[in-house]
Amino acid sequence: MEADISEDSLPVFAALDSPVRVKIIQLLSKEKMNVTDLSKKLGLSSSITIMHLRKLADAKIIRTEKKGNQRISSLNIDTINIKFPKQLYVPFEDWQVEVPIGQYTNYQVEPTCGLAGEKGFIGQVDAPEYFMDPNRMQAGMLWFSKGYVEYQVPNYLKDKQELEMIELSVELGSEFPFSNNKWLSDIVVSLDGHELGTWTSRGDFSDIRGKYTPRWVYNDMNQYGMLESFRISKHGSFIDGHYSADTLISDIDTDKSSWTLRFEVKKTAKHVGGCTIFGNNFGNYNQGIKARFYYEDKN
Repeated sequence: MEADISEDSLPVFAALDSPVRVKIIQLLSKEKMNVTDLSKKLGLSSSITIMHLRKLADAKIIRTEKKGNQRISSLNIDTINIKFPKQLYVPFEDWQVEVPIGQYTNYQVEPTCGLAGEKGFIGQVDAPEYFMDPNRMQAGMLWFSKGYVEYQVPNYLKDKQELEMIELSVELGSEFPFSNNKWLSDIVVSLDGHELGTWTSRGDFSDIRGKYTPRWVYNDMNQYGMLESFRISKHGSFIDGHYSADTLISDIDTDKSSWTLRFEVKKTAKHVGGCTIFGNNFGNYNQGIKARFYYEDKN
């Protein structure tokens, strides 16, 4: 599960703000339990126990199912990631672009693979040839087990302007047939052949539904990813603020009209677990591939 510093995530923080509910999570991490058994373990009445369970269920931390006359509770997630706001305070001008995830210009992918839009799959699933379907521009999610997709990012620099830093953000995850919340994958991101680093995804998540994922998407399919930040500066390349590669902003050829952005899962990687890219109307962030370019006038 992903949480952020916003009102939308308050139910998660409120649910964790209780020693009793923390104890419930610890108990359910070992086995599913009904209200009676939980009440005995906690030393509380059934009505108080139910109140605490509702708080956890409202936050989607647990789920309940009815079996006969009993309601059985179990954990719905095993990890909560909290994203803090990121703000760069730099004395530069900038321009921004957002590239739809279906607007890739080159690809080489292997099954499992596919494309999905707001109303359903685009073309046939696990058939790489459909990655050239003209309707791919409508894709809000794409996935592949090995290979790469490439995008062209425009260069709007004018004469006497010097590029100082690039920041990219995209929602990414692994790829497993249907889903697997614990499925590592090494995803390499590069710009014009210069590697920005390898980000290791922890899973192909379906523990809860993606905030923007369409209702037609099955519950056991990819639901959301992690919003990752890739930065190139004069000090090197960084993933989520951590040093990741030696590529410098000076390595980027600013005479070109566009740059090739690649997302790749190499066959030689330690964790070959595929790649899922989430775009508009899918996942938790409702965005394509965002790119921000910082520059200053040479004069």
